[in-house]
Amino acid sequence: MSAIPQATRKRGRPVKGESATLRDELILKSAKLFRTQGYERTTVRDIAAAAGVQAGSWFYYFKTKQDILVAVMEQGMSNALARIEALDVENLPARDAFRALVRTHLQTLVSPDHDFIPVLLYEWKSLDEAMRSKVLKLKDRYEAVWDGVIERLQAAGDWPAPTPIDRLLTFGALNWVAQWYKPDGALGLDALAEHAVRFLLRTGAMPAQAPAAASAAKRRRAAKAG
Repeated sequence: MSAIPQATRKRGRPVKGESATLRDELILKSAKLFRTQGYERTTVRDIAAAAGVQAGSWFYYFKTKQDILVAVMEQGMSNALARIEALDVENLPARDAFRALVRTHLQTLVSPDHDFIPVLLYEWKSLDEAMRSKVLKLKDRYEAVWDGVIERLQAAGDWPAPTPIDRLLTFGALNWVAQWYKPDGALGLDALAEHAVRFLLRTGAMPAQAPAAASAAKRRRAAKAG
């Protein structure tokens, strides 16, 4: 018996039940395009073509390109937040909790769907001020988990005097991994995370130098050199 050819449907208005799937696909393709060619250079037609739909279908889900940019960032932060909340760090020793946060953060950066967080990092200035509040709420919740663990490290003597700048520098160091790490390279994720934990804790344990003391030390070194 010959196969009966299935009718094909031109992608236009989504049918019932297809909506969520197509919206997710548009967000996924947008994240990829925003990361690889930049937000400004990516057009609505580019996104529609990547998702295999007509350009008009795009507008059933998003009114503007800003809407999809904020959706990409929200998706990235929601995924990252869900991963660290699942760690239950409150019930882990401070060092183990910090190690788990570092590894999970790195995993989020380099996982197969890793386009979301780089878009958040490098296209933040492309997002209108009015659109940032939704993402900032998720970001604040994410950072609050880290703050709690760093406070416990301080209480344990592993990070004697943490400051808000320390957290920013921590994220800066970890986030840069997305630029150079190769998942198929010789350095595995566990080894990378362990290197990062040792580096960050060693840096956090270093005593801070007061500006005057630092200047005096600099003058002494200069005098010796002279």
